[in-house]
Amino acid sequence: MKKRNLMGLLALGLGVSLTLAACGGNGNKDSGKGDKAVHTAAMVTDVGGVDDKSFNQSAWEGLQEWGNKNDLKKGKDGYNYFQSNSDSDFVTNLNSAVKANYNTVFGIGYKIAPALKDVAKQNPKTNFAIIDSVVEGDNVVSIVFKDNEAAFLAGVAAAKTTESKKLGFIGGQESDVISRFEAGFIEGVKAVDPSIEVKSEYAGSFGDPAKGKQLAAAMYNSGIDIIYQAAGDTGNGVFSEAKDVMKADSSKKVWVIGVDRDQDAEGKYDGGNLTLTSTLKGVAATVIDISDRAKDNKFPGGETLTYGLKEDGVGLTDGNLSKEALTAVADYKAQIIDGKVTVSEKVK
Repeated sequence: MKKRNLMGLLALGLGVSLTLAACGGNGNKDSGKGDKAVHTAAMVTDVGGVDDKSFNQSAWEGLQEWGNKNDLKKGKDGYNYFQSNSDSDFVTNLNSAVKANYNTVFGIGYKIAPALKDVAKQNPKTNFAIIDSVVEGDNVVSIVFKDNEAAFLAGVAAAKTTESKKLGFIGGQESDVISRFEAGFIEGVKAVDPSIEVKSEYAGSFGDPAKGKQLAAAMYNSGIDIIYQAAGDTGNGVFSEAKDVMKADSSKKVWVIGVDRDQDAEGKYDGGNLTLTSTLKGVAATVIDISDRAKDNKFPGGETLTYGLKEDGVGLTDGNLSKEALTAVADYKAQIIDGKVTVSEKVK
């Protein structure tokens, strides 16, 4: 296992620093199109969009940070993104990135994996990176995160905060990836208090804020006071509904737990802030790291890189947590890192 120190990569624009461990094969494989003078990179978004305030946006922030530090401009000869409005756009966008001669192309999200697999096979001289899935290929690096570990900590935080003893989870689309979030969250809650109820719902989309708002309304009306959302742009509807609840009755305290990046700003409203905490995922740092390695002709093609709490690749913000909650989170985090607690990847 090789350590790659990414501390400070995001200090300027993103405010997140991660030390990630790369687990896999040979990290010194040369890039097919590497150029130390000028190396270009692009990303293809999932349907949530580049401004989803979550997963895609985190990747885009990382790519922008990388471009800026390398004196590149947004566009064909620097860095860019290709927006996917539906699953049918994945192949077209990946091919567009290849035709525009980007040296390294990122596929953001597990849903892009089938399309990326085909396009990568057809274009062996282009570097491809898939986030949240595994795609085999000498010119593809696969990046996966132990989201269940961060979600477990979110569950601990929620259990230590809830007053109603009723919690909610809203996912985007059902998949192995989102199942990790749900499983970890539920296990974290039950580790603190097995009597707490957790209700889970799926919106069926990562790009439907209206659906997210509808599901959140039903949950808050049922007495649930904290919702953890792992739903991309759909999750913005959860924040919207929580604000409406608080504005209608400030005595009814409800919270939202953010996902993938610090969503503290999404919880701000005239009466305060309703983001309890956020689970963090080192997508931005990973985009920077892989782009740097490709630029230096060390693209880790053929490898699968796995990042969890031990590697500081996922985490939890302090947010608005009480001292008691923070203490419990720190305790369970240490137990997970030490191997005393193993978090499931699927709901039992």
